[in-house]
This record gives sequence, C-alpha cells and structure tokens, in this order.
Amino acid sequence: MSTATTHTLTVDAAKAGQRVDLFVGEALGLSRARMKRLFEEGQVRVDGRPAKKGLTVTAGQKVSVTVEEAPREAVPDTDFPLVVLHEDASLLFVDKPAGRPSHPLHPGETGTVANALVARYPECAQASQDPREGGLCHRLDVETSGVVAAARTREAWTAVRESFSGREVDKRYLALVTGPLADEGEVEVPLRHHPRHPDRVEPAPYGAEDAREALSHFRVLSRAGDYSLVEVRILTGVLHQVRAHLAGVGAPLVGDALYGGREAPELGRFFLHARSLTVPHPVTKAPVKVESPLPVELVAELGRHGLTWPVADGAA
Repeated sequence: MSTATTHTLTVDAAKAGQRVDLFVGEALGLSRARMKRLFEEGQVRVDGRPAKKGLTVTAGQKVSVTVEEAPREAVPDTDFPLVVLHEDASLLFVDKPAGRPSHPLHPGETGTVANALVARYPECAQASQDPREGGLCHRLDVETSGVVAAARTREAWTAVRESFSGREVDKRYLALVTGPLADEGEVEVPLRHHPRHPDRVEPAPYGAEDAREALSHFRVLSRAGDYSLVEVRILTGVLHQVRAHLAGVGAPLVGDALYGGREAPELGRFFLHARSLTVPHPVTKAPVKVESPLPVELVAELGRHGLTWPVADGAA
C-alpha cells in the first residue's frame, strides 16, 4: 500500500539560481523520470504555488515536494529467459537481450532483467541499495544488448559500485557506425540531459552545473564502404555515452534515430552491444572478465554490409 510524504526544503544561498528540478532532484535523490512525473502531477510547489521544472529558485524560498512512496522491490518474473554467463557466491553476470529494460521504474512492473534476477536468485533483492534494481551494479539502455553484472550480497554490490566509481572496471562495447572515423581515438566531452528533449543527452556547455564527465576510447575493428565496426571502451558511465560521443564525432550508430543514425529497417534496433565486462572480484580482488556473444541479429546486420564476425584480428 502506497503512502505520500511531503518534504519541505529551504533554498540556501549556495543553491540560489539553480533550476528547481535540479535542486529537488539533488536534495531528495530522485531520478529525472521521477522528477518529470512529479512536476506533471503538480506535486512540486515553490512558496505554495505549483512550479514548472525550469523555474530558477532564490535564497529563502520554500519548496514542498509530495512524493508517493510505494513498494519498490522488483517483482519476481519467471517468464524472462535469463541467460547466466558467470556465477559465483558473490557475483552474477547475465546476458541482457535488446528490448528489455534493466530494472522496473514503476511498482509491479515486470519483464526486466531485475525481475528475472530476483525470481532465480532471491538474495539479489536485498543486495542493491535500491531494491527495484535486483542487485544490478549498473544498467544498459533498453535497446542495448550484452553483459551486465549483479551482486548477491550488499557487500559485493558496494564493492563493485566502488570499482565503477574508481574507474577500475573495463567496459567494452561493439558499435556499427557510418561516417568518417579515425582508426582510433579518444572522446572526452562532458554530457548533460538536453533541456528541451529529456530523453537524450547533449554536449554540456563549459561550466554547466549539470555537466557529467564522460570519457570514451574507440578503435575501428573493420570497415566496409562507409560502415565501420568499432570497439568502444568507456571509463565513465553517463546515460547514452557511447551513442552521444560517436554521434558527436560524426559517426552515429546504425539504427539510432535519436542521435541521427542511419536507418536499419531489417535490424529493428540500434547496433550497440556490451561485449565484455571486467571487474575486480569483491572478495578475491582478482579481475573477472565476462564476455557476451554477439546476438544473431547483429551478426546478420554486419553481413548485410559486407562485414563479418569475428573480425580477423580477434579483437573484442
């Protein structure tokens, strides 16, 4: 049964001039999707009046936020065909298919990786700080396939999260792109949510307070015409980082309409796959590397453009 809690926040001088949605999100630790719903429902008020999310707050103002609290645990879902790539007493690595969210956003939602995890490994429900995540240590976009890591204990989850924050995790993706692209390179461009299109990110203006550091390394594995198969290693974990960075250097993902990618009607998704993940084991500290096979629909898309998998140099 859900209950509503009203939080009253006072804007101090250090936060004056900040957008109210950023102010509230930081103060209460709410996701952007959650914040969007609160504003749409009129649950955010400044000095007693309903506020729009772009409003700038001033020192001394009172911001009230009514948040409906509901059970957040991921509901076990036994219908999800969970593919386990690696399993030990502390960690699980599973193969996420394209089209499946990482975890639920709403109470009672099913069909996500987290739902499948808690159905098969009930202990995962208590491993992550947010129980809806079902022990997941990170996320992938809905249309991105590949390897994701989950923890079976809170200690393991905390250790892996710290490894992500400390850039001790090796995350490698395979992307098919079009456009001119150097054989290899580095993209170090901070990103932020687009102010007019909340479903995407954009390069952040210099000094923007909502900018997030984003660093990607790429190398081309093979080419055919203006198509390139690229391995991307990301050292940070910003929303849509690979998609936005490659689009920003003129090489958007095939099938990624949101960032200007070339249409791929036979593929039915954008071409991005989390190929491998290497993390320090939370107990032994030894590196654990897990790879995900390239899905058949991505192999077929490569074939349509004269590219093959695996590539000749055995990379990725």
